[in-house]
Amino acid sequence: MPAVRELADSEFSPVFRLLTIFAYGTYADYLAEAANLPPLTEAQKNKLRHLSVVTLAAKIKCIPYSVLLEQLQLKNVRQLEDLVIEAVYADVLRGSLDQRNQRLEVDYSIGRDIRREELSTITRTLQEWCQGCEVVLSGIEEQVSRANQHKEQQLALKQQIESEVANLKKTIKVTTAAAAAATSQDPEQHLTELREPAPGTNQRQASKKTSKAKGLRGSAKIWSKSN
Repeated sequence: MPAVRELADSEFSPVFRLLTIFAYGTYADYLAEAANLPPLTEAQKNKLRHLSVVTLAAKIKCIPYSVLLEQLQLKNVRQLEDLVIEAVYADVLRGSLDQRNQRLEVDYSIGRDIRREELSTITRTLQEWCQGCEVVLSGIEEQVSRANQHKEQQLALKQQIESEVANLKKTIKVTTAAAAAATSQDPEQHLTELREPAPGTNQRQASKKTSKAKGLRGSAKIWSKSN
């Protein structure tokens, strides 16, 4: 804001500088200029330390304890872990303390204010991200096109196979009908002939039975005379 920027050239310039440190800087920046800046209360120091952790988290997702102790100017690990726990409860960041490996693993952190000179870098980064998205989108479209072509080929192959199967069925049906016609012109007549014997068959069988019976009677007479 213009009214806030006017403080930089007034008697309140130390306050303006402290404000910029809280907006963009870190606790180490404050310590470097502490002689020319207003003193901080413990609550203000802790808040600036929280913001310093956020700045580190934007660059490193697994921050070693040694880096945090140096940047925050804390005496021991217990103070560091208490500070991180306070930041988590304040929803400044989310993560976990890896005590075995002595590091802070950050999952999420709030954003900080942006300097005007950083806008060009952010713009360039966003442009590179958009170009990367276009490349990925182009690759996806190419894969979709290939999948559609493969689908069309498979559909055409399926239709061809179904057509060939239908033609084969027709051929088999025609061949079967022709074979049946060659064997018997009238299937019902053929079945009737199988059920009923040909004419003259019964007469021959009857004559055979009669001759057998006469033979038996004649033999009986001859046997009785001999007796």
